[in-house]
Amino acid sequence: MSPSRIGQSALKAAKGSASGLPKAPKNTKISPAPRRTSAPLPNRANAHLRNLSSEPQSRMSPRTMTILGVSALTISTYCGYLYASYRREVTQAQLIIVPEDVSDRYNRTARTFDAGVELSEKLMRMGKKRRDLVQQARGDVLEVSCGTGRNLDYYNLQAQCCRSVTFVDLSPEMVEIVQEKFAKLYPGFKKVEFRTQDAREVPPPSDNRRYETDGCYYDTIVQTMGLCSMPDPAGALRHLGTITEPQHGRILLLEHGRSHYDWLNRLLDNLAPAHADRHGCWWNRDIGQIVQDSGLEIIEEQRWHFGTTWRYVLKPGPS
Repeated sequence: MSPSRIGQSALKAAKGSASGLPKAPKNTKISPAPRRTSAPLPNRANAHLRNLSSEPQSRMSPRTMTILGVSALTISTYCGYLYASYRREVTQAQLIIVPEDVSDRYNRTARTFDAGVELSEKLMRMGKKRRDLVQQARGDVLEVSCGTGRNLDYYNLQAQCCRSVTFVDLSPEMVEIVQEKFAKLYPGFKKVEFRTQDAREVPPPSDNRRYETDGCYYDTIVQTMGLCSMPDPAGALRHLGTITEPQHGRILLLEHGRSHYDWLNRLLDNLAPAHADRHGCWWNRDIGQIVQDSGLEIIEEQRWHFGTTWRYVLKPGPS
């Protein structure tokens, strides 16, 4: 045997020993390995569960559930408090006798009045409504039921739209507060007067101006949230019409009273005696009927807050 054949035989023997597998005969057929098949899933008892998604479903977090629970408890507690307060006020109203004239209540609430109404007026945006009304004042101005002077910020006194201003209220304590506020806001304005007086007794301005009718009148009269405390609101408006300039004079009203809705009027009626006794305000008066009874002519009329806030621009009616 030649050396080359000996090397080839050795190489084949080394490959056979490295694989460690017996060499199959030349004529033997090798069948392919059988394919693996997955076993069928067992049928579930509920057919609706077969189409469930394998993705995890989102759930409400414990923190969110706690917030919602606390909110619901707070709201229900507050509603219960309101209902209990309402029933208590109605019961109290049935036991007390309140006079028609409750204006004396303002003597004891004058110093705390602003703080008591500040939040509610902000929520109802009463400041804007006061400003839009009062900035129409011109010439010689009279403000009746001036209260603690919640309209003072809105007068155009520095623009010289008003020649003079007279403030009138039945409460001497409130008139004193108005005088203090006015001195701080308009220290240079001299033609101003403060009176403790009934609106039905206010005389015409005491100057020497003369009109075509040969009389003295106010050019503008302002009245905000005052008809609720007057014993004779229609009579007061009727008198104010007699001291307003007949042709171009205006009476500006911003009041609160009855609503458009019967259910709300029932609430106001039930709570009115207790509210009037405590705050000096009959909040269930029909402002529209009062204006009609006064005989004044309506130039403008607007209502807000379910109809409980009334705004009027009036002028003296025909003689």
